[in-house]
Amino acid sequence: MTNSTSSPQITILGLGPGDPHLLTRQAWQVLNEATEIYLRTRQHPTVDGFPPHLTAHSFDHLYEKAESFEALYREIVDRVLGLGQRPGGVVYAVPGDPYIAEATSPEIVRQARSRGISVQIVAGISFVEPVCAALGVDPLPQAALVDALELAQAHHPPFPPHAPALIAQLYSPHVASNVKLTLMATYPDTHPVCLVHGAGTSAQKVENLPLYQIDRSQHIGTRTSLYVPALGPGTSFEAFQEIIAHLRAPNGCPWDKEQDHQSLRPNLLEETYEVLAALDADDPDAMREEFGDLLLQIVLHAQIGSEYGEFTMAEILQGIHDKIIHRHPHVFGDLNADEAEEVIQHWERIKAEERRENGEDKGMLDGVPVALPALTQAEAYQKRAARVGFDWPDITGVMDKVMEEFDEVRNAPNEESRRAELGDLLFSVVNLARWHDVDAESALREANLRFKTRFTFLEKKACAQGRELSSYTFGELDGFWEEAKARD
Repeated sequence: MTNSTSSPQITILGLGPGDPHLLTRQAWQVLNEATEIYLRTRQHPTVDGFPPHLTAHSFDHLYEKAESFEALYREIVDRVLGLGQRPGGVVYAVPGDPYIAEATSPEIVRQARSRGISVQIVAGISFVEPVCAALGVDPLPQAALVDALELAQAHHPPFPPHAPALIAQLYSPHVASNVKLTLMATYPDTHPVCLVHGAGTSAQKVENLPLYQIDRSQHIGTRTSLYVPALGPGTSFEAFQEIIAHLRAPNGCPWDKEQDHQSLRPNLLEETYEVLAALDADDPDAMREEFGDLLLQIVLHAQIGSEYGEFTMAEILQGIHDKIIHRHPHVFGDLNADEAEEVIQHWERIKAEERRENGEDKGMLDGVPVALPALTQAEAYQKRAARVGFDWPDITGVMDKVMEEFDEVRNAPNEESRRAELGDLLFSVVNLARWHDVDAESALREANLRFKTRFTFLEKKACAQGRELSSYTFGELDGFWEEAKARD
């Protein structure tokens, strides 16, 4: 923003929320002294209250032929800059305040500065003040101010749900519908929200309704805003980080304050296996709880890293954000990849390029963690090798390899050789599972669970008959086993 000692070449004036009585004294003085004014849009009630002598032009005709809002705003900016270089300059007016929910003003100021064009900003009451007055709320300390057009194009709300949000420019049912879908990724369908129409004008109206109904309102127009109350305490990632930081603070928990990366390693491993157990059980309630427990470990490590000066959560998020975008040029770039197999090939090529750029002398298999369970590690090796074509052409070769390894176990000349051949047999069985799209680790865990369930049945049968398990013959126990399988 520039204020020159001489007359400014471009004056950007805020028209307020819509009632001419809410124009600032400075804005009214500018309007009275000017002979003509250029409006971003004439569709604003304040225009009807202009001084009679003022000639008003608008850019409304550009809206109809513009391919996008971005293109529209670029053309308006260019035209205002051009008008500003005339003798006497230009007065350009926008709804509300020039710097609140207004895309053209900041860009005009930026380009004007680079061209040495002086600019005066005449502030106006934005939509925020009358909307908050209509709702009876104070946006401080944490309310988010969000643009409906950007939110409508998103897949997830970009603000924390533990605080309220005020969404501007919800100007049509179509935009409201897309905004609703984005919000419903986080908020319940029935979350109570408020639509505020024509705030700061005589036509002001507040609608209280559930989120899923916002696009059905009959009152949506160019001056409609949406207020989304907080989802509740503890519902955002940021709120969770605060809790963990508090645990580690001087007035926090004695146990948590003593922990470091190494002392928490067993907890991280245990919680990971708890998650796997919930996945194996296909239990959504257990998944929700166990994912939370695992997240606790991750955020705790991030907090410790921040305290030690190693890294921050922002750096963790930035790193994985950049990595995902870089490795998905078919989504975020101009690369075409319609099949999953193409995606995998591009993925490996990109990772190889990253290793070369980082000066890492590593092969494809070096990225597989050495601490993985053996079955999972074997499958990871096989999948990576298969991505570059090192794989059987069909499952027949895989089956033959399993039988070949079985024969080598049976014919092993000594214990050392038999140990190695058993390892090869297990590796080939994992490959067979991969070809059948079966996760070997999960399959074995399920088999372990079936064994446990059936063996528990044996124990109960023996207890019911008042005998020790060891007193039964194998044939008797096998009969119990078949009975347990039948029950399954």
